[in-house]
Amino acid sequence: MMAINRYRLRHLAAKKHKGAQRVSKLLERPDRLIGIILLGNNFVNILASSIATIIAIELMGEAGIAVAAALLTGVILIFSEVTPKTIAAQYPEKIAFPASLIIKPLLTLLYPLVWMVNYIGNHLLKWLGFSDPNQDSYHLSPDELRTIVHEAGGLIPKRHQQMLLGILDLEKATVEDIMIPRNEIIGIDIKAPLETISEQLANSQHTRLPLYNGSIDNVVGLVHLRKLLGLFKYNELTKEALEKNAREPYFIPEGTPLNQQLLNFQKHKRRIGLVVNEYGDIQGLVTFEDILEEIVGEFTTNPDTLTPDIQPEDDNTFLVDASITVRELNRIMRWNLPTEGPKTLNGLILEYLEVIPEAETTLLLEGCPVEIVQMANNAVKTVRIRPAIKKNRKIAHD
Repeated sequence: MMAINRYRLRHLAAKKHKGAQRVSKLLERPDRLIGIILLGNNFVNILASSIATIIAIELMGEAGIAVAAALLTGVILIFSEVTPKTIAAQYPEKIAFPASLIIKPLLTLLYPLVWMVNYIGNHLLKWLGFSDPNQDSYHLSPDELRTIVHEAGGLIPKRHQQMLLGILDLEKATVEDIMIPRNEIIGIDIKAPLETISEQLANSQHTRLPLYNGSIDNVVGLVHLRKLLGLFKYNELTKEALEKNAREPYFIPEGTPLNQQLLNFQKHKRRIGLVVNEYGDIQGLVTFEDILEEIVGEFTTNPDTLTPDIQPEDDNTFLVDASITVRELNRIMRWNLPTEGPKTLNGLILEYLEVIPEAETTLLLEGCPVEIVQMANNAVKTVRIRPAIKKNRKIAHD
């Protein structure tokens, strides 16, 4: 009864399995279940001891008491304790389901006695400072659930395991871990010439773009290219029409966990948001797809590259865009770089060196040689990484 898998039991009970429903009902009050089992167990043991003592005295006199105690101890230990309980622990469902047919009516029949025993026992536990014995202690923490997913082995396909772990890891990451940095946001400046705006819209690789006035901090709204097709078709594209078709921008406070932001996108029926700090300054841009990629991986993959930010070279090195997030680099290269501080590889290198480096500077990250290939605007632009050779180490491909 106690060794049975509670989650499988709940699954079977939900499927209307009669034995599972009986056992599940009994386990709702484990104090009563233990009470009736031990009541019967102790009654039988004491009865057997009394009978054995009487027989031993009649056959051997008072000397038979010690012989009976020794023999009965061995018999009960082997045939009534160790052997049956080991079998029951190995095959809990095969034993528990039939046993519930006997235990349930016994519990009903002897309920007054069981209630009295439990009443005294539960109050004694409370007096000693122990928690309620009937409290459900089978709720899993996220870390425990991760362990179960990891140990599922062949029961869950590897790809599905990664997706489940991705969902669980959402609460550990914030929007800053996956956002497009402020300096890389592609948007439309309403002050630009109309010809420039038209060309930008026609060549855009994105369906939603922020519309701003001079600076990204002065966001007017978010435009959806699909809504502008009519303006292009009838040659009615104007700056006023752009502003009219722009939707009110959606802002996300920095530090928002990804699992919460996924729900927020769903609640507000949004697919794109601008991350702002405590002063209201825009820090980056996050999309609904960015969060989904944390679960299912990249939606599109170039077969010749791991990701657009990581280019494999012939000499077993990798040219990496330093604006890549540490989180994505860890996932692809199977590293364990710290994610609590800087969110990008550039920020991590600058924090490590504590100075603005020059090109061709080399350093070690996670035991791997990293060479700075290109600098731009006081930031690391490109680096060359030679992964440390470790046994059974593999590069993750999406």
